[in-house]
Amino acid sequence: MDKFIITGGKKLEGKTQVSGAKNASLALMPATLLSYGKSTLFNTPELNDVFTMIKLLKHLGVESTFSNSVLELNTTNINNYVAPYEHVKKMRASVYVLGPLLTRFGYAKVSLPGGCAWGPRPINLHLEGLKKMGADIELTEGYIVAKAKKLNGAKIIFDVSSVGATGNLLMAAVLAKGTTVISNAALEPEIINLAEFLVKMGAKIEGINTTTLTIEGVDSLQAANAETISDRIEAGTILIAAAITKGKVVIEKIDPKYLNAVILKLEDSGCKVKLYDHAIEVDAQEIMINPTNISTAPFPGFPTDVQAQWTAYMSLANGVSTVTDTVYLDRFMHVSELVRLGADIVVKENSAVIKGVSKLKGAKVMSTDLRASACLVLAGLAAEGNTEVLRVYHLDRGYQRIEEKLMSLGASIERVEGKEY
Repeated sequence: MDKFIITGGKKLEGKTQVSGAKNASLALMPATLLSYGKSTLFNTPELNDVFTMIKLLKHLGVESTFSNSVLELNTTNINNYVAPYEHVKKMRASVYVLGPLLTRFGYAKVSLPGGCAWGPRPINLHLEGLKKMGADIELTEGYIVAKAKKLNGAKIIFDVSSVGATGNLLMAAVLAKGTTVISNAALEPEIINLAEFLVKMGAKIEGINTTTLTIEGVDSLQAANAETISDRIEAGTILIAAAITKGKVVIEKIDPKYLNAVILKLEDSGCKVKLYDHAIEVDAQEIMINPTNISTAPFPGFPTDVQAQWTAYMSLANGVSTVTDTVYLDRFMHVSELVRLGADIVVKENSAVIKGVSKLKGAKVMSTDLRASACLVLAGLAAEGNTEVLRVYHLDRGYQRIEEKLMSLGASIERVEGKEY
């Protein structure tokens, strides 16, 4: 397993661009199952999760070519409607094939996502919505078995906004008979990207960019092309990397409105931020980091996927701050590793109380998940001496060669390959 060796204390300076959004790609790719023919997805990131989805789609009969961020998916020869555990266990987003397979072919057998299917990241909203649309669903031997001669339009109201359930039911509804209304739908940019792609395919969707989606089912969709939006989480990570190293960075080809909540908090912490049509500049060269509380929320709130990175940043603030995660209540596995670097953090239920320290010191730390990995990299960039971040395969799930982007901005970071650490 690879690790990073980081020599901290170097300010990040310069310009960079982020890759396509992982969470958008993982919705756009299954959406091609709704049509017959070849669709092309531009700006697709080269990530482990994307390759996992390609393997799953191949198992279903989809042919693909992937080069230079251009992914072509040919759904002409789909001949399998089973998503096996061996693929789904690697990535929860694999459940996105459920809605498209069921609505187009009348049958889908999809493994329950590994680990916490009914826990803090449940899929019950997906299943309840499909049942309202007339699906017969059984849970047997670790699989979701869904059947429906034809899904019917329904009124679906989410008790809590869910990106995954919104995407899955939106894809199911576009080929259902009649009208489906999804209330309290997710507003995340990745869902907007998906909805606009479905419209290109011939779907009839009203209310895009609102919390109420009205879908009039059609008989069939055609293959189409789409541009994957830039990754707002990667952009947020690099902005905070600039702030924690007291540098000055411009991120190009990113829509600032994707990151309004993060930008406002960066300003509250003392950073100077300039916004352009498709670029963001953060200048932290002269700041004393102000303690700044955040509470995560669905878009347009502060994203839970940036919570860990913000926790690392606040560990060097001039005072006490609180980070609360209202989306995933137990998402603080990174805290114990930050403490190894010298951070002073106490977790109480779904909040971390952070007493800023004057400096972090390099140490060997271990990644536990994707965003925790990013958090530890940022802490290492700011720490004195060398930091070794182990198991960065987590990072490769969601960031395309991020070490190269950080190095282009002046970071001292080396990937060491091929050993068990």
